[in-house]
Amino acid sequence: MPQSPVKDKNYDLVSILQLSLENAWRMENYIKDAEQEGDAELAEWFRKIQQNSQKAGDQGKQMLKKRLQTETA
Repeated sequence: MPQSPVKDKNYDLVSILQLSLENAWRMENYIKDAEQEGDAELAEWFRKIQQNSQKAGDQGKQMLKKRLQTETA
């Protein structure tokens, strides 16, 4: 994996935050696909992934907010 062009912990946090929320959004399509195919088990697995990604995104947003308030204070 290539190194980040910016060596900054907040950049890393923002990157993972973006990936987590994007993954949660992407799971919505996968859930619909599984449901259209009648695969409830797969749809439920995708929902769990979506929930985990959303939780990580929510935690990341709170962490970033706290850090930005602290750094600008």
